[in-house]
Amino acid sequence: MSNLSYANGGNGAWQTFLAQVDRVAPYLSEDLADYVDTLKRPKRALIVDVPIIMDDGSIQHFEGYRVQHNLSRGPGKGGIRYHPDVELNEVMALAAWMTIKTAVLNLPFGGAKGGVRVDPRKLSARELERLTRRFTSEIAHIIGPQKDIPAPDVGTNPNVMGWMMDTYSSGQGYTVTGVVTGKPVHLGGSLGRVKATGRGVYITGCQVAEKLSLNIENAKVSIQGFGNVGSEAANLFYLSNAKIVCIQDHTGTIFNASGIELNALHAYIEQYQGVAGFEGAERIDNEAFWDVETDIIIPAALEGQITVARAHRLKAKMVLEGANGPTYPEADDILNERGIMIVPDVICNAGGVTVSYFEWVQDMASYFWSEAEINDRLDKLMVQAVEDVWTCANSNGCTLRTAAYILACERILKARKERGIFPG
Repeated sequence: MSNLSYANGGNGAWQTFLAQVDRVAPYLSEDLADYVDTLKRPKRALIVDVPIIMDDGSIQHFEGYRVQHNLSRGPGKGGIRYHPDVELNEVMALAAWMTIKTAVLNLPFGGAKGGVRVDPRKLSARELERLTRRFTSEIAHIIGPQKDIPAPDVGTNPNVMGWMMDTYSSGQGYTVTGVVTGKPVHLGGSLGRVKATGRGVYITGCQVAEKLSLNIENAKVSIQGFGNVGSEAANLFYLSNAKIVCIQDHTGTIFNASGIELNALHAYIEQYQGVAGFEGAERIDNEAFWDVETDIIIPAALEGQITVARAHRLKAKMVLEGANGPTYPEADDILNERGIMIVPDVICNAGGVTVSYFEWVQDMASYFWSEAEINDRLDKLMVQAVEDVWTCANSNGCTLRTAAYILACERILKARKERGIFPG
């Protein structure tokens, strides 16, 4: 298992979400109180068997999931994860966080998530394609441009989305580009999508840093996870003259108090597929990552990384949650008591789903925007979301996470109430 594995598994993720809902319930208006339990029950959860013929002719079975948590505000939206630790409770939590995330950004979506319990690194390209196509065929009856729109997540990429789109389209008899987002650009994907989540982490981080009078220039930044999210956030902070002092990925942890030279690191990773061994920094123990003195720490790997023990040790002024659910509720309390500002995942890493929304809109209209237009629209929506959450936090005397949940839950539950319960 990777060094970035789950601290308490998927069960912990779902329990974390339930605890977050319980915490926000007292802040909701009385007329919505009867609907809070809606958030604690996924609307639909599908478990499927995914059998495929391997390259050696043997047959292997993989377990797949698609969970639609809440569809009150629109079709489901959420990624497809390929990871050996994927299981139902984790997918439920990830779908629920998507419900909150889309509502905080006021996007016309509900929350969904999917996954297959598999290590994609152990499959050949042909096996991966077979897995994707079979999985898509198994969930095809509950996805679609007006039903539920998957996207890439951990272990998946634009190529996987292209296979999903083609498989779904084959069943419909015509090309349906809007069934997934995060596709290759020439198949109806959007410019700026790959970098969007990392860009959102940077934008929200800068907005909150300004409110805290934290100067980004020369600020020390530590990043856990160096995939699309972590690497793009690192690039943007680096270009703003911040010092990237510590990076951890699946191969190890590297540290340089004077700042890591990112251009050289990217060239190294391209050759060696990880940060371990990079000569421009010293290798430190993985657990020591949480002891590095830094201004900004960005957990951008998997959920459940900031535990109670790590929260006591953290030496940072601000946490930017690039991953979903990286902080346990009890650790949340400790960080808040210690005066460490947390920019919660539901706004911090919402850049990806926001540009996915743009991609979906472009597919529906068959009219595509430039990357500059997309980044401009993304920045405006992210800045507005931070302002809304900051104002709500000040009005209620609560944390940014609770404020984000207040805004989101009110929007979701108001939609549920106004739609009514069928049959009456």
